[in-house]
Amino acid sequence: MTAAGTTPAPPTSAAAARSSARVPFHRLLDVELRKTVDTRASAALLAGVAGTAALVVGALAVWGREDELGLAYLAGSVAYPLQLVVPMVAALAVTGEWTQRGALTTFALVPRRGRVVGAKAAAGLLVAVATSLFSFALSALGTAVGSATRGIDPVWDLSLDAAARLTLLLVVATAVGFAFAVVIRASAPTLVAYLLFMLILPPLSSMLAAVFDGYAAVAPWVDLSTTMSVLSGPSVAGEQWAQLGVATLVWVALPLVLGMRRLLRVEIR
Repeated sequence: MTAAGTTPAPPTSAAAARSSARVPFHRLLDVELRKTVDTRASAALLAGVAGTAALVVGALAVWGREDELGLAYLAGSVAYPLQLVVPMVAALAVTGEWTQRGALTTFALVPRRGRVVGAKAAAGLLVAVATSLFSFALSALGTAVGSATRGIDPVWDLSLDAAARLTLLLVVATAVGFAFAVVIRASAPTLVAYLLFMLILPPLSSMLAAVFDGYAAVAPWVDLSTTMSVLSGPSVAGEQWAQLGVATLVWVALPLVLGMRRLLRVEIR
């Protein structure tokens, strides 16, 4: 008489979830950071970030006026092109899972989708901060080289407060791109939506404010693409901080809540 062979039962989804819970968040973050630069699109965008920043600083250092060689002016000049490109990197980190059908593997290994999305958000935040620090270093180099070339004293006029606000500007822009990606979950429409938000919404909002007095009163509270510009100014008043906070809730927090609610329930194929 022989003993009947037994085959171990496959782990249940609950067991898989308990197993994934043991994966440290820093390991998920490390994976998502590597994913950020692994794809061709993200690598090309990051290369474009470095190239754009170098081009802007180099052009101002060579052809700019002497009053444009100060560190604050150079750093502020680099901020605008960066807030167009860097958020796309964070957006592709989200949409790539769905466009390239990697979500099935990712969420099978880590069934708790919220932890994965949280790691992607943290990775996007780190990329934004690192890019901001890189732009400051490049601007400092441009200030030193440009001033030496012109034979003038370098102007190191970028205060810690101004640097923090420029970094926050890039972080908020990245959060918008990330929120759009969570809602749309497709690369091309997400990038188009973000470019419309940055390039089309501000002049459209200005036109509406010029025509309708009622909208002019509420525009600073709902038009985040325009309200963000106060962060690159010399100072930010208390009411402007409040407007920035409310507009961020409208364009970042609300889309994230709606997008996450759907993402946590959608069937992965």
